[in-house]
Amino acid sequence: MNGDDGVLAQPTRRRLFATLGELGGSAGTGALAERLGLHPNGVRTHLQRMRDAGVVTHRRVTGPRGRPRDEWAIAAGARLASDAPRAYGPLARWLARAIPPTPTRLREVEDAGREVGRELAVGAATDPEQALGDVLAALGFAPEVHRRRQGELSCRLRNCPYRDSVRENRDVVCTLHRGITRGILDQVAPAATLTRFVPHDPDQAGCEIDIDGLAPAA
Repeated sequence: MNGDDGVLAQPTRRRLFATLGELGGSAGTGALAERLGLHPNGVRTHLQRMRDAGVVTHRRVTGPRGRPRDEWAIAAGARLASDAPRAYGPLARWLARAIPPTPTRLREVEDAGREVGRELAVGAATDPEQALGDVLAALGFAPEVHRRRQGELSCRLRNCPYRDSVRENRDVVCTLHRGITRGILDQVAPAATLTRFVPHDPDQAGCEIDIDGLAPAA
């Protein structure tokens, strides 16, 4: 069992991790406590243990009335070897194999991915840069997100959680991922544009994403 699995062996912490993923990869202490029906103090203690183990990150953000609040997000480097049931891996590969990479089907796949991306980003952080990083981290991509020039952002993905499916049908799976990325932007930064999406060898990772048209960082 690795370090991430160890700290999440405790049921409440595992529920917290899953809930963060459902909420777009980030949420405040109060929102998590309400979702799980627990006291905020107890939830905060669990989250601090998860932070110390490198599973989540902690930041202070300005609330509605200018009051800072705690916000927790899934860490970009979190790895959970036992998180996904084994049956999903073969199913994803079989589905990827079954979809022909014709122009029409690829358009349909990207449209479907875009809809999924919008759903994934509901409830994500209000800052687009943080939101993109949080959602991609929750999906297991281990993103490195960097502001470049005014309104421009680049992201390099240090892990490919879809590697087995990519080996079956790279065009389809990477097109789905591009659609998901566009859908996330639709939700968190509607004026932004995905200007570059470059897949790499899934075993080496390093896929590159460039975005333009973001609002200036606060």
